[in-house]
Amino acid sequence: MNINLPNFNVKNLVKEAGSTISRVVQLTEEKLGTTERTEYDLHFQNLAERADVTKTWTEKIVRDTESVLIPNPQNRVEDFIFEKIEKSKPKRLSNLEHLALDMIEAGGDFGQDMPYGQALIKVGQAEQKLGQCEHDFIATSGICFTQPLRKFLDGEMKTISKERGILETKRLDLDACKNRVKKARSMLGQQSAERDLRVAQAEFDRQSEITKLLLDGISTSQASHLRHLHAFIQTQVRYYKQCGDVMDQLQRDLANLGGPTPYAPLDLNDASKSNSAGGASAGHRGAGNNNTSSGQKPNQSIPMHVNVDQMQRARVLCSYDAKDHTELNLSANEVIFVTECSPVNEDYMYGKQGLMKGLVPRAFVEMLDEEQEVPL
Repeated sequence: MNINLPNFNVKNLVKEAGSTISRVVQLTEEKLGTTERTEYDLHFQNLAERADVTKTWTEKIVRDTESVLIPNPQNRVEDFIFEKIEKSKPKRLSNLEHLALDMIEAGGDFGQDMPYGQALIKVGQAEQKLGQCEHDFIATSGICFTQPLRKFLDGEMKTISKERGILETKRLDLDACKNRVKKARSMLGQQSAERDLRVAQAEFDRQSEITKLLLDGISTSQASHLRHLHAFIQTQVRYYKQCGDVMDQLQRDLANLGGPTPYAPLDLNDASKSNSAGGASAGHRGAGNNNTSSGQKPNQSIPMHVNVDQMQRARVLCSYDAKDHTELNLSANEVIFVTECSPVNEDYMYGKQGLMKGLVPRAFVEMLDEEQEVPL
């Protein structure tokens, strides 16, 4: 029976074993401080330190970004496995999409002609759109940011680490040859050791130049990373803009539904507008004191000239149900913040109830002094 045995080169195996043993001896003596070692030049040390910092922070940024995009660690591990085996990632419903499906189904069961059922369906449809925006954001962020950074770690940084390992091996061989030259006793042994030293020195210098070139390339990689970071920020801006558009449309849809308790749209730009027009609004109110409007309800849902800093505390005298989305629902004895409309209106004031803002009937509130206690 013929058996094909592997073709071992015994001479090379013995030579490699001898080199490994000499490196181990050299490294051990260096650890014990009984021998000298060749130090890398200052420029190389700076390049190597910058490479280590770049690798450490890039790994953290990639890991943190992936945690933001996919909070569930089990899903991240699953996606990583599918990526490694080159299989398409499973299609999952996000939490928003699960919520959307349940809301739409509940709205159908409660009745599509009922205010609550209609509102649930509208909100569920909006949550579906938000879920799709989230899917697009995650996919685009992976393509433009996390994948290029991970490719850098798996490609360039691994190559640099490999070449630095080879350079360290060449350095150990060089120092081992230097020690053999010092310890050589005969003339023949001295010549052989010096010949090995020249070869080791040449290999070390060549590997050092190769590694330096790779380390210098990190600055170019960081310029590329900056472009990827810009693309990631642009993706975030588009994502939040899309979400804002969806929620603005949802507020309009809910306000149009009407019903016994109509939705009062929340204007997040109101505070910034108020602060930017603070000086002008004070003058406007001063002039408005002599221009009090009649008891007719103001046309605007939220006055444009309102200084939130000058709002005063007021107690609600009795409960009040809002007539439309421009007014606030009030409960007896609750404390809200109010200020005058601009121009001043005889029957209405502008109120702030937590995050909700709108008109409140003047007759239903009583102004509180700073010293007056709020009844429980």
